[in-house]
Amino acid sequence: MLSDLGHAVTVADRYQDGPFDLLIALHARKSHQAVVQFHKNRVGKPIIVAMTGTDLHCDLGRSIKVEESLSLADRVLLLEPIAGKKLAAGHQKKIRVIYQSASLVTPQPQPLTRWFEVTVIGHLRSVKDPFRTAHAARGLPDDSRIRIVQIGRALNPAMEKTARSIADANPRYRFLGALSHSETQRRLARSRVTVLSSKSEGGPAVLSEAIVNSVPVLASRIDATEGILGETYKGMFNVGDTRRLTELLWRAESEPSFRQQLVRSTRSMKQKLQPEFEVKAWKKLVCEFGF
Repeated sequence: MLSDLGHAVTVADRYQDGPFDLLIALHARKSHQAVVQFHKNRVGKPIIVAMTGTDLHCDLGRSIKVEESLSLADRVLLLEPIAGKKLAAGHQKKIRVIYQSASLVTPQPQPLTRWFEVTVIGHLRSVKDPFRTAHAARGLPDDSRIRIVQIGRALNPAMEKTARSIADANPRYRFLGALSHSETQRRLARSRVTVLSSKSEGGPAVLSEAIVNSVPVLASRIDATEGILGETYKGMFNVGDTRRLTELLWRAESEPSFRQQLVRSTRSMKQKLQPEFEVKAWKKLVCEFGF
């Protein structure tokens, strides 16, 4: 996006000095060294620190590196607005929110008719509470046609073993592992519902992709989901609440009007998640520094 706006962009996993006018540091803790070096070597040049879910929910208030990155930043980039409440008063004026955009999957795939397909997308790690939907599916009525499709790489052998074990024991659950981004998007777009059960997030891309493709979302009630879906969104459940998720899954399957209600309630946000909206937001942000 920045290149399309006419800027020369260098992407690097560690900072090496050069004739740069602006640093965009992704992850306040992991990019701490880059922030410090850029501040020292490019005196007076602006720094944007983009905060991740780990920054916000694990390291903020506990990591000196995060605090120093925020102090040196000229702007703090968030992916949803509620996260800003976690930042100290001194950083509030630095906050800018840019929603992660997503594209419509074309051609639009048709939902399966034999099964009511529910996707769970994301790498398997504990912060995602990845098996909550599989557990919830066990409480569904016998005549439910719901099938859970889990997509994502297991980040350790124990997670993969658990996924395989659940798949062997639960006929409603399939674990596909890692797929290409295009295939993952296609699976998401054809599903009847997608579930985001995370304990914490920064601003999940799968949420943007679901909204843009008009896929109803059932989501754990955390800052990231409330910041994007809205605090009154009807498809939320408390983190780890298996019984409530079971109820929502059954309602989504048995009441088409409920699914339609969920999609209608995200229409205004859908406009903000178009790629052109994100490009304009980045243009506005870098223009604050005269670029």
